[in-house]
Amino acid sequence: MGTGRKGGGLKPLRAKITKSINVGSWIKVADNSGPKVVKVVNIRGYHGVKDRQPKCGVGDTVFVVVKAGSPDTMHKKFPAVIVRQRKEYRRLDGTRLCFEDNACTIVKDIEKYEPQGTILRGPLPKEISLRFPHITKIASKIV
Repeated sequence: MGTGRKGGGLKPLRAKITKSINVGSWIKVADNSGPKVVKVVNIRGYHGVKDRQPKCGVGDTVFVVVKAGSPDTMHKKFPAVIVRQRKEYRRLDGTRLCFEDNACTIVKDIEKYEPQGTILRGPLPKEISLRFPHITKIASKIV
C-alpha cells in the first residue's frame, strides 16, 4: 500500500533543504542531454496553500520547459531533478553547503530517474547520490 502521494517511494534526504527555486525560475541544465536553459513549470508532489508560491530545492523532482538549447528540444516539457542551488542549506552534521548556480538534470523516466545525458558537469551534492543512484553514475564530482 502506498501513501497516496506521488514520489512516496523515494528515500528521505539527510539534510534540511531550504527551498529556494520558484515556479517560473530559469535554471541551467547540468548534463549534456541537449537543453541548456530551462524554466520550472511544475513541482512534482507539491501540495500548496492558496496564494503561496510553489518552491523547490535540491533533490526535488520538477517539470521543466526548454528555453535555450538544441532545436529538437526547444519548447518541450521534460521531467528533471534539481541537483544544485545557490541558497545554502544545512546538513545534519551542522555544515552548510551552497553552489554558484541553480542547476538540474533531465531524466528519461519519472519512476526510475535515469538521466537523459551521459555526463554531469559540475559538482553534485551527497544528498542526490543517496536518493538518485542513476544520476550519481554520470557525475564527475560528489561534494
